[in-house]
Amino acid sequence: MKFKITTYGCQMNENDSEKISGMLKNLGHLPVVDEKEADLVILNTCSVRENANDKFFGHLGYFKRLKETNPKMVLCVCGCMMQQESVIMEVKSRHRHVDIIFGTHNIHEFPQLLDQHLEKEEMIVDVWKDGADIVENLPVDHRYPFKAYVSIMHGCNNFCSYCIVPYTRGRERSRKMESIILEVEALAANGCKEVTLLGQNVNSYGDSLEEPATFSELLTRLANVEGLERIRFMTSHPKDLSDDLIRVIAEEKKVCNHVHLPVQSGSSKVLREMNRKYTKEQYLQLVEKIRKEVPEVAITTDIIIGFPGETEDDFEETLDLMRLCSFDLAFTFLYSTRELTPASQREDQVPDDIKHQRMDRLLEVHHEISRAQNEKYLGKIVEVLVEGLSKNNPDRVSGRTETAKLVNFPGDESMVGQIVKVKITDAKTFSLDGTIIE
Repeated sequence: MKFKITTYGCQMNENDSEKISGMLKNLGHLPVVDEKEADLVILNTCSVRENANDKFFGHLGYFKRLKETNPKMVLCVCGCMMQQESVIMEVKSRHRHVDIIFGTHNIHEFPQLLDQHLEKEEMIVDVWKDGADIVENLPVDHRYPFKAYVSIMHGCNNFCSYCIVPYTRGRERSRKMESIILEVEALAANGCKEVTLLGQNVNSYGDSLEEPATFSELLTRLANVEGLERIRFMTSHPKDLSDDLIRVIAEEKKVCNHVHLPVQSGSSKVLREMNRKYTKEQYLQLVEKIRKEVPEVAITTDIIIGFPGETEDDFEETLDLMRLCSFDLAFTFLYSTRELTPASQREDQVPDDIKHQRMDRLLEVHHEISRAQNEKYLGKIVEVLVEGLSKNNPDRVSGRTETAKLVNFPGDESMVGQIVKVKITDAKTFSLDGTIIE
């Protein structure tokens, strides 16, 4: 069969899609770029933001029309949205053209579900409510040969009051350290230069293992993998980022000087109501500690605008924190209610027009800071992992520094996958320009 996977959401979803693709390729099926050529379409959904939900249901309507011209096409939906009973009921009642529904906990069973559908020619619904033991050794079809996502744990125990992840991905389960190391060793042996370790809260890695282990220990072990040149990780929860982890970032050359540290709000009152378990002052102290121990570090963050009950003073606290932290990049989101979460039940929801007005003000401050941070790179020579040709100019390539800065410079396709030295000649708000140093 020819298959097409469309992925919504975060890197965890991307990694899940790579596993689905790996299983399908192992069975002899072939990926295609255009869904119109596909016999099998998989939509891997995300439930963290409302716009991802809207996109998904919009696409379902498109595929209904596509299946009218290709009735033998098999349409599958999976991912976080499918862990919500209300979504499953809506798909079953209003979108009967969907053939297979499965969730985040039983991805490994997809080949069997596909066989069942092809045999019975009826809708198959198989969604596990809880996560079982992590299934190891699934084939993974990595998007790039030179860099890869590696999941080190599944689920989350934090239950932030706005977040649906603990309900869709279950409680924390860490992979055994030896399994992770074997996977990364195999990647490096096949030419992979950079891995990104994934988890909803990588700082609590090992808490669920029978044999005690810490994230710092895992990083130290991976730094000894021959052939591997860069180790990234995301995401870190501020309440669990240890002094030992900061030390490892500072001392281990292969661990990139980049920490993604979601703050979500600059107001201690809002943080308490979000159930984040730290204050604005504690977050600022942590940032100060990281910058002291790792002077060249880049710190990026996530910020939610318009959490229920957020006042103008609360928002001003967020602007103040933005200025004090000088984030290299901030991923900013308008709060949207998520089914099952405590925040969705609150009656003090912030009106949309106020959310948008605050977002505009936040972005104005963020863009100013981001450009100032990038200007610090002018004249510097940095190492860039070339990821591909520039989207706007085939005579240029783009890649990232160890601090995750996007750099564009003259080059050709032969450089893709290589780490090269580049002198920075121009700084923009979200990227850098440079010239290669021979």
